[in-house]
Amino acid sequence: MIHIAEFLPPTPSPLWKLAKQAGVDWAVGGLPFGEPFNGADAPWDYMPLLRMKQRYESGGFNLAVIEARPPLNKAKRGLPGRDDEIATVCTLLENMGRLGIPVWCYEWMTDFNWMRTATTTPSRGGSVVTSYDNALMRDAPPTELGPIGEDELWANLAYFLQKVLPVAEKAGVKLAMHPDDPPLSPIRGIGRIMRSVENYQRLLDMAPSSMNGITLCQGNFTLMTDDLPGVIRDFGRQGKIFFVHFRDVKGTPEKFEETWHDAGKTDMLACMKAYREIGFDGVLRPDHVPTVEGDNNDNAGYSSFGRLYAIGYIRGLRQAVYAE
Repeated sequence: MIHIAEFLPPTPSPLWKLAKQAGVDWAVGGLPFGEPFNGADAPWDYMPLLRMKQRYESGGFNLAVIEARPPLNKAKRGLPGRDDEIATVCTLLENMGRLGIPVWCYEWMTDFNWMRTATTTPSRGGSVVTSYDNALMRDAPPTELGPIGEDELWANLAYFLQKVLPVAEKAGVKLAMHPDDPPLSPIRGIGRIMRSVENYQRLLDMAPSSMNGITLCQGNFTLMTDDLPGVIRDFGRQGKIFFVHFRDVKGTPEKFEETWHDAGKTDMLACMKAYREIGFDGVLRPDHVPTVEGDNNDNAGYSSFGRLYAIGYIRGLRQAVYAE
């Protein structure tokens, strides 16, 4: 059975109650930065993670994925100090294993994470969404650390995986690589490597391991292929889909906008059928929702009320495919 999850902050909030009322029993969590009573503990150490997991469980949620990263930019760029950063990841994975948290969602975007050129693009009924127009980025200045090429990023990723996968295998924690968002290269002189279906297969082939896999973020993958259900089946047959972001967009990698879950370019029912057919039994969460009336856009793409619509839509799709 596909498990529907929601990304919830590490401490209780109104969103916890809204998600529970909408029928969500699984949590995707961050890292407990600012955790009280830490002493000298870092967010990836055992005790802060233990207390965070206990809070989710007290709220009625099973913690299935940690979707946050310790600092990793030196590792991505191959800079001095990268081994210290990699050591923190190994500590995180070891403690996740001790606590039975099975999936770590990470990414390989250096200097900046997901990018949008607008966060107030008009959508249905006066709601607003995020959007990206690559034409607006052509004259953007380089980042402080300057350009880096794709070959360097691949080499640094290989080094990283060589160090962390043995730890992940021993801990029983799956590494689920999130795509570059948008799936374009370069942006501001920065190469981006997790931007095509072919590159994802390269990732899997370069480090054969039962713990090396994918966060299938549909909003990115649907910009990489005209047959997203087929891609789901292909990676699913390989047993490499560890985590799913269920969202949609319209447009092209160079110019696109987020959409309501029922208004994008993707056949979402066909995708849900594909997950059922491959026997996916991990967690799937809504992602990047519109900001709607009565909510605020301070954290664009993650407003609370928009998530409720997405959860209901996904529950309906799931019920439909399992009823067949």
